[in-house]
Amino acid sequence: MKKHARVVVIGGGIAGCSTLYHLTQEGWSDVVLVERNDLTSGTTWHSAAQVTNFGMNQTMVGLKTHSINLYKELANDPAHPINYNHADGGIRLANTEQQMQGYRHFASMARGMGVDFEVIDAKECKRRHPLISTDNLTGGLWDPLDGDIDPYQLCHSLTRRARKAGAEVYTDTPVTALEQYKDGTWKVITEHGDIDCDIIVNACGYRVNEVGAMMGVLHPVASMEHQYFLTEDIPEIVEAGHRMPLLRCPISDYYCRQDKNGLLIGFYEQNCKTWGMDGIDPNFVNALCPDDLERVADVLDGAFERMPALMNAGIRSIINGPITYTIDGAPLVGKIPGKENAFCIIGLRAGLGEGGGHGWLLAQQIVHGEACYDTWCIDPRRFTSHTNVEMTSLKAIEDYQNEFRFHFPHEHRPAARPAKTTSLTPVMAAKKGSFTVVNGWERVEYFKPSEDFQPSLSFHFDETFDIVAREVSNVRDNVGLCEVNGFNRFEITGSDSQSFIDRLFCGNITHKPGRVGLGYLLNDFGMVKSEATIANIPASDRGPNRMWYGSAAASEFHDMDWLSQHINPDENVKIKSLTNDQTTLIVAGPKAREVISACSREDWSKEAFPWLSVRECFIGFSAATVLSVSFSGELAYEVHVPNSSLYAAYLSLSEAGKEYGMTLFGSRAVESMRMEKGFLAWKSDLLTEFDPFETGLDRFVNLNKDNFIGKADLEKRFKHGPNQKLVCLSIDCNHAPAHAGASLMEDGKVIGTITSGEWGHRVNLNLAYAFVNPDKSKPGTKMILDLLGEMIPVEVILQGPYDSSYSRILT
Repeated sequence: MKKHARVVVIGGGIAGCSTLYHLTQEGWSDVVLVERNDLTSGTTWHSAAQVTNFGMNQTMVGLKTHSINLYKELANDPAHPINYNHADGGIRLANTEQQMQGYRHFASMARGMGVDFEVIDAKECKRRHPLISTDNLTGGLWDPLDGDIDPYQLCHSLTRRARKAGAEVYTDTPVTALEQYKDGTWKVITEHGDIDCDIIVNACGYRVNEVGAMMGVLHPVASMEHQYFLTEDIPEIVEAGHRMPLLRCPISDYYCRQDKNGLLIGFYEQNCKTWGMDGIDPNFVNALCPDDLERVADVLDGAFERMPALMNAGIRSIINGPITYTIDGAPLVGKIPGKENAFCIIGLRAGLGEGGGHGWLLAQQIVHGEACYDTWCIDPRRFTSHTNVEMTSLKAIEDYQNEFRFHFPHEHRPAARPAKTTSLTPVMAAKKGSFTVVNGWERVEYFKPSEDFQPSLSFHFDETFDIVAREVSNVRDNVGLCEVNGFNRFEITGSDSQSFIDRLFCGNITHKPGRVGLGYLLNDFGMVKSEATIANIPASDRGPNRMWYGSAAASEFHDMDWLSQHINPDENVKIKSLTNDQTTLIVAGPKAREVISACSREDWSKEAFPWLSVRECFIGFSAATVLSVSFSGELAYEVHVPNSSLYAAYLSLSEAGKEYGMTLFGSRAVESMRMEKGFLAWKSDLLTEFDPFETGLDRFVNLNKDNFIGKADLEKRFKHGPNQKLVCLSIDCNHAPAHAGASLMEDGKVIGTITSGEWGHRVNLNLAYAFVNPDKSKPGTKMILDLLGEMIPVEVILQGPYDSSYSRILT
């Protein structure tokens, strides 16, 4: 065995083999894979091995397309071909018009990634898959490149190529411990010797937390038992003369694909079962769980109804093996939170189908620091400290039961809730608040007109439209109060904190005491990494001079990693998270000043506390830090309060607001108002695939500033000119918003992609933001939006159509 390697990948399933191969493709040959048994001896060997192009967002579609192209190349290798049934085609069925809306959206989204899906009716589903019944069937989504692959051959093909490029693979080499040196590098201790390495990768499938424990990490990954049958020959398949398409059925919770002259048919039963919660037998290798036919009886009945030929098919064998899930069903691929030089590629419940793409994106992150796509949807840091295996198992059960039922817009499933709450959560619930979840926090979306109010699940505007309109109207005309829990908040201190902040932000950030600035952090390639406000809080009896760094709630671990890794050894900078200690109350509207003046002794006049100010004070008797900032486009104050006195501050503001017609509003109203004002959302409109000039953030960039992170590459990009430009669009329809990923078209070609969309109630416009070709970015430019299969005219308008002079904020 080698004594040193640049990277050690732990785990020899599809995740580890793909990562090893792609590291060599990115130019790193000094890489090693260690596996406790044989390659594919975990979940990979018994995978149903379906390879689809379908994904819930463009990143997932892109990585799956990479998998398909790679697997096709491997299958066509004349020296070492592998078995890959490429392009048999596949259908996802639907029995409601709402599901068909979703399929039309996914087809629009995939088109922007060069993938052609087709939405077909029930008759056409039957024509393409003659074994199915059209009873209770509306239609489906056709994926022409759907197929399946041999797991064993795939992994050995990847490692064969990796070895040829210089990588080494050690099987039957269990890892027994991991140690991290002071310089951040690692020692991998195995039964056959130790390997020092710069970087480690956890690719351990269902044993992920055995290796995680060696690092002091608990990953939110749980396993579920999953059963599928292999049938004997089916005459209808023998007689068809061609391979049957793959089938995925959310109506009856099963899938099937052709296997020889029979079918492989798998089940996602409602009476499902977790696996390995109390530990995993060390000898569980190339092994299966006991068969449990009774558990899938109900699902099997539905499969019989959909596919009557199954009733006459004998069962050749039964497979029941563990597959891994995360809290939201998407994998964890990227940097391990809080750990230096440590990455993971875990929770791949559909590992074979998309593992080629996951390994590709991870290798790019390891070698270059970023991937070609924004990878937030699979980033391990999207889950924070509230997650644990118990929570993950509850979400895994829920996801398993809904495997082929995609999430609708504003659909919030109930498992593992509530995870994070404040003292106001029951208060808001009593006032009929309807909750969404942001980084585990229960946050009000809107306030229901009655306890039994339940909006439809739809891609169209739903029954909350008028409710949100009323909340926005009162903020515009009077004043509103909103709780924003989980807002990411770091306290930065130390003698070098100002120079540290200057180095991270691409523009000028004020250091004037009592003032607030907004800015953007870039990655090493000059692309947008994060957005944050910096509040300069003067010394007081609450603490020394300090800065508050505020950013999106979901960015808690992401931003802490980025800030921490850029503190130089000789810098005096300390970062303390206050995210889970404080909550923000927003007071917004033209009467906001009167409300806050009524419950505080401070002078809140425009002259004494202008826009972009910060001060420490008391709201009633609750200690608070107040910022004059606005995400709504109205005069507004952020009131940051320790959680211990949050309820008291809320009561003070509520009592003061009665005289001024103050009502509560939720996050749906905030989303509408921020779009009207031209304010962008992190990981919706602010993506690592675009630089600040492409994103319309020119005023926040100072290229004359001393060196900041990403400056050199940003200067090169600036000289080259934009590849895309972010624009605001007015959509010529009033029945549905634009959904992220939808394609903008001209002459049958994709010229742009929607990032976010919502109705602007104050300007009475259906608004969206999108990245488009630069020559289509001027106001007045018209194009076509593929909105749920309808071709809708849209027009580029000035960003932020509401109060472009900022007069309402500055009043």
